[in-house]
Amino acid sequence: MNSGPVVSPQIASRKRTGTTRWKKYGFYYLMAAPALIGFFIFDYLPMYGIILAFKDYRFVDGIIGSPWVGLQHFEQFFSDIFFWRILKNTLIISSLHIVFGFPAPIILALLFNELANKRFKMAVQTISYLPHFMSWVILAGIMVEVLSPSRGALNYLITLFGGKPIYFLADTDYFVGVLVASHVWQSIGWGSVVYLAGIAGINQDQFESAKIDGATRLQQMRYITIPSLVPIMTILFILSIGGIMNAGFNQIFNLYSPAVYSVADVIDTYVYRVGLIETKYGFSTAVGLFKNVIGLILVLGTNYIVKRFNEYGIW
Repeated sequence: MNSGPVVSPQIASRKRTGTTRWKKYGFYYLMAAPALIGFFIFDYLPMYGIILAFKDYRFVDGIIGSPWVGLQHFEQFFSDIFFWRILKNTLIISSLHIVFGFPAPIILALLFNELANKRFKMAVQTISYLPHFMSWVILAGIMVEVLSPSRGALNYLITLFGGKPIYFLADTDYFVGVLVASHVWQSIGWGSVVYLAGIAGINQDQFESAKIDGATRLQQMRYITIPSLVPIMTILFILSIGGIMNAGFNQIFNLYSPAVYSVADVIDTYVYRVGLIETKYGFSTAVGLFKNVIGLILVLGTNYIVKRFNEYGIW
């Protein structure tokens, strides 16, 4: 008589399935493990610090021992004289980034797809990718030299045609335009990679059928390529709206100065000043939490609206 434990057929089937899956995909799980562990350590564990937004943090007391202040930091932030200015600047700069930066990679990917010379195409793609791999410290240095009123190439052309030098990085009328233009320059090449991958996945039979029917290259782009990219475009657009409260700290921090604070001071630069310089850790955490909650609401709301009009969305 067998006195061992009785295993149900369902449990035995799940064990066999798990074993088979591990044998088949185990190597890929191991490859993904370092990234998942790093993601957990640097993105999930720090969430514990969110409670600082509700405490008056002091080094000697630590996170747990610091006194609880509730919503005091949020009330202080909403009543701050700079609140409306930094909120307005954040929304304006981020909105312009989306308006000009979102369609730019799509257009570039469509243009790349039309290039017949493979060597020229690879060379142009490589050049367009380079700014993405450069730190904003380097890119800001390039921008400072190009836009310098005394030795910059752009001001040289302006004076050559009889104009006066423009202080692009110290003039509130031009600074936001510089931010938007440099953002597009830095992101357009790398952003086009996703759309090029989407174009590569389109069934080529559709293009062959369109050619037989006499469709031009422009018509193929309009009726085949662009509609096939709509799912990717929709997801990236939703994510862009969710990140509208992130105006680009690294870019602004390396380019702005007190002369343009009125148009360039955003939530992230404000958090940097009050958090790291003034050491108001609880207050800066509350501001960051406010920004992230708004971003979450925008992602959920945009995804819901998009799903009402078509079947595409993040979930």
